Amino acid sequence: MRVALIAHDRKKEEMIQLAVAYEPILAKHELYATGTTGQRIMEATSLHVTRFLSGPLGGDQQIGAMIARNEMDVIIFLRDPLTSQPHEPDIIALLRLCDVHRIPFATNLGSAEIILKALANDEIAWRKIVHEEQKE
Repeated sequence: MRVALIAHDRKKEEMIQLAVAYEPILAKHELYATGTTGQRIMEATSLHVTRFLSGPLGGDQQIGAMIARNEMDVIIFLRDPLTSQPHEPDIIALLRLCDVHRIPFATNLGSAEIILKALANDEIAWRKIVHEEQKE
């Protein structure tokens, strides 16, 4: 599965803790992240992460483009709901794309852990079915 990891500035430490705690699960998947988040994950773990631009500089839109091409399976976006974000329209567009393409989208540690445990138990199998149908 292709998993995007995104975190607002005040949530980056939580993302690092999540990546460390779930490293064995994440290591089995293709990981993508926005700039600094991806760098910090790679520094704290042995995970390889394909990095995009920082979110405000277009990284969210790069991940959105992958969703539109059905090249992304899961989004974990630890959002800071208490801080205004200058690129909020990009975040809303990303959420909308996930809804349109039925992509699981976690916005906090609780929902992220549920998705990661589902990945560990191969319980997001319907995404694999979508990939198989595209090959035909």
